[in-house]
Amino acid sequence: MEAAITIRDSEGAVKAQAKALKTGEVVLAWEGEYAPGDEIIFTFPETEAFYVARVDDTMDESFLYVTREQVVYYVPFEEKKTSYNPKSFTGERHYLTLRPAKDWETASYKNLAKNVMDQHGDPGCYPHTYANVETRGEAVFAARNAIDGVVANVSHGNWPYESWGINRQDDAEMTLDFGRPVDFDTIVLYTRADFPHDNWWVKATLTFSDGTSQVVDMEKSVESHTFAIEKKNITWIKLGELIKAEDPSPFPALTQIEVYGRESR
Repeated sequence: MEAAITIRDSEGAVKAQAKALKTGEVVLAWEGEYAPGDEIIFTFPETEAFYVARVDDTMDESFLYVTREQVVYYVPFEEKKTSYNPKSFTGERHYLTLRPAKDWETASYKNLAKNVMDQHGDPGCYPHTYANVETRGEAVFAARNAIDGVVANVSHGNWPYESWGINRQDDAEMTLDFGRPVDFDTIVLYTRADFPHDNWWVKATLTFSDGTSQVVDMEKSVESHTFAIEKKNITWIKLGELIKAEDPSPFPALTQIEVYGRESR
């Protein structure tokens, strides 16, 4: 299958499309406006492979591990747009790209958790997050916000203060799925710090796909919490058993999780 990027409207009509150059790179620069129901389809010539994609010129590139021949990205509108930069997917000129990841990109030490293209459901590209609760089902409190690369944490609500919100649920937990084995040595948590609106977690448990777990301690802080945790051949991490501080506020939340390491060999 040939690599391509296709913009399709709600009726299935193609609004714009670009296919791969000889290098395997796809560049789609198109003029027109997005409308509700539009989809961006990324087509990949190989699965179980690494790619770098840009879904909008206001957003970072995403380093992806892809398990499907096509990944459909649903262009956000109205309430679903509130967790994105207001400039994203707007205007009449757009720039999207797709290419195979370079060998050095795949082999490099990096934040293995970041994916600005993450969506609900099973999108077929990783890393991917999901949770057993998201506050009121609102976009600004979705699990995907915790891996979008935005670490602003001194407020809450619309971008750039989107977060994973737990709706006051004591058994809240979020899973970060890498889609393949990875090795890492550092985990960083940015907890939301909109004090006094927010509470904070003093303890949390990180459970790993190999059956092990580790309890981490945190404190009231706008600073990130960094933990030296070395693991190999891990396919997912679950954050749970979240213990709130003794504070009147019932609203702790997670702004971002970062996991630093490499692909497993």
